[in-house]
Amino acid sequence: MTAATSVLLALPVLIGALTQRTTGLGFGLVGGPLMVAAVGPHIGVSMSNALSMVLCAVVLARTWRDTDWRSVLMLAVPAIAVIPLGALVVGAAPPGPLLVLVGSMVVLAVGITALADRHRLLRGVPGALVAGALSGFMSVTAGVGGPMVSVYALSERWTRRVLIPTAQAYLLAVNVVSLLSKGIPPVPWLGWACAGAALLVGALAGEWLDKRIAARTGRRLIIVVALLGGAAAVVRGLLMLG
Repeated sequence: MTAATSVLLALPVLIGALTQRTTGLGFGLVGGPLMVAAVGPHIGVSMSNALSMVLCAVVLARTWRDTDWRSVLMLAVPAIAVIPLGALVVGAAPPGPLLVLVGSMVVLAVGITALADRHRLLRGVPGALVAGALSGFMSVTAGVGGPMVSVYALSERWTRRVLIPTAQAYLLAVNVVSLLSKGIPPVPWLGWACAGAALLVGALAGEWLDKRIAARTGRRLIIVVALLGGAAAVVRGLLMLG
């Protein structure tokens, strides 16, 4: 990884941290695809898992009192159960097809999240089991476990006050297991330093913005940026196939 790439990584990390602190979800969805497009699927997804883990811990420390711990458990158990399968996929798939898979999963997940505004797709214990399993697989393969949690939260009509800490607790558990299943990515110290600084700035900016932006406006921004990031990963993967 070059010095220029390390600095370039700061932008998706900052945007992802800002959106997650503002809305409760979004780091993997927004920052993950752009990181994958910059450094490839293996390092990009693992780095997204590591940074998301740190961000979730920071946000949860400030919002934990409103956490729905029962929902965290119902989502986390099936998610963790399917992570080994996702890790096998990551280890076996070549970079080009995996990039296409990652980008396509992000685009599909964004579409499902938008659809959940009008249709309560996943409800109760069965809904949590399905959402958790899909979220866990997507987290370890694509670094984007949040969209299925968003679908479940919208179906259950969670308030934003409950969604933010509950999502952090769940994603923290999933990202820890995902990272352990693959190992810490071989990123130079400059890459971690740039990403860490961007994560801190994004989290602080998101906390400031959280009090000043309408939830619907923030959600629309997440969808637009995530679609662009997913499309970029698909295009890069297709170019590698050629």
